Amino acid sequence: MRSSRERRKDLDEIEDTVREIARITLDKKAEDVVILDLRKISDATDYFIMASGDSDIQVRAIADHVVERIKETRDLKPWHIEGYRYGTWILIDYVDFVLHVFEKMTRDYYQLERLWGDAEPVELDAD
Repeated sequence: MRSSRERRKDLDEIEDTVREIARITLDKKAEDVVILDLRKISDATDYFIMASGDSDIQVRAIADHVVERIKETRDLKPWHIEGYRYGTWILIDYVDFVLHVFEKMTRDYYQLERLWGDAEPVELDAD
């Protein structure tokens, strides 16, 4: 059984990774980057990270960059990836958190922020 200190360390590491992913999306000029804390409202995952790109090419570039960098910095591989073929909405599932990279029109259409409106937004670092 894990101690509460070990569990807190795991939660801190997850949140640090989520924030790092948000910053990594910005390397490829992602827009409207949002982190939602789902821990109080869902058992499916702890966090959503959402970002938008202007085209399917940019959406794929953002997704590829995150997967590569998180593998390098955290030695994490996605559990599952969906939507890569069309590039209008790529979902990258790391179990504890899920990255959604959208084309802007697709994000506007599905409105995940509205659907998950009860989730707490996580402030992005100022840098």
